[in-house]
Amino acid sequence: MNNSEEQFIARLQDDKTAREAFSELVNNYQQRLYWHIRNMVKDHDDADDVLQNTFLKVYRNIKKFKGDSKLYSWMYRIATNEAITFLNHKARRLKISSEELQEKIIDNLESDVYFEGDEIQLKLQKAIATLPEKQQQVFNMKYFQELKYREISEILETSEGALKASYHIAVKKIEEFLKTN
Repeated sequence: MNNSEEQFIARLQDDKTAREAFSELVNNYQQRLYWHIRNMVKDHDDADDVLQNTFLKVYRNIKKFKGDSKLYSWMYRIATNEAITFLNHKARRLKISSEELQEKIIDNLESDVYFEGDEIQLKLQKAIATLPEKQQQVFNMKYFQELKYREISEILETSEGALKASYHIAVKKIEEFLKTN
């Protein structure tokens, strides 16, 4: 962690400067975290809700942050967990499996006014939805957010080798899906 990040974290953890520092934090990371969450939950309104929950959790727990990882990786991990929790609750509430929920979410993308993709992007989203959850996460972080394996490793607490294998398998499955559909 570099010196400026350490100073920023100190401001976040100090009651006198926390509010202003947190406002900066939101401004700096809101858009990146939104798109990370949006890639997982697909729906704009759901992504906004999960993002809000993510920042609430960051705010409540910032004093416990020890600096073992980068602040950004820590927040990404929180956002990922919040999105997974949200999707699991939604599946339970609808009394359907996670796989059925993924299908439902993709079907709803076609009518989502915030989805700006064309038919090819919709097909890609359908292909991603067929992947196991971990492969979806790795693919989304690598392909859409263009994160390095080192960063993904920190966020998902998985080895870089396992992530590379997971990404490679995900790409092959997506290619196969796109060829046959």
